[in-house]
Amino acid sequence: MTRKILTPLILIVVGLLLYKFFLKPPSFDNGADVPDLKGVLIDGTEFRLSDLKGKYVLLDFWGSWCPPCREDLPALKRLYEEHHGQRYKEAQDFEIVSIALEKSDKYTLKIIKEAGLSWPYHIIDINKIVLLSSYAQAFDVKNVPTKFLINPEGKFMGTNLTFEEMDRILKDRRK
Repeated sequence: MTRKILTPLILIVVGLLLYKFFLKPPSFDNGADVPDLKGVLIDGTEFRLSDLKGKYVLLDFWGSWCPPCREDLPALKRLYEEHHGQRYKEAQDFEIVSIALEKSDKYTLKIIKEAGLSWPYHIIDINKIVLLSSYAQAFDVKNVPTKFLINPEGKFMGTNLTFEEMDRILKDRRK
């Protein structure tokens, strides 16, 4: 009798833990403040996400080892080329901040260069368990790719929007 109750209970608990730690999408509400992120860019420059206030920002968590992330790179590049340097009603510009969650940086720089990802804000975060990196934890990232669109006030506008949705949002906010 105890086994009949205990086994389903254990399965439910394991299922909830798997969902919470691996499947649940980030839980930031639109309009919530974005946590400040500090790091070192691939060129050695100190970086703070808050330095980009006044601009639209796409925060992109990805990995060189992740096929869907690599498939996103051409669309990400097009989005940057289309919107960086444009004039917006309530913002100075559009930027992308890429955070590569990696076990090693063996291929990351090569992929960034080959894909033509020309924006200056690239961080490579090396951790043996990539989703336990401090950046992934701060932004509740459970899988990659994960993208956050941030408004000029430093607040979340959307999580994992399609490239078409982001393009439309940014075009609607142009002068």
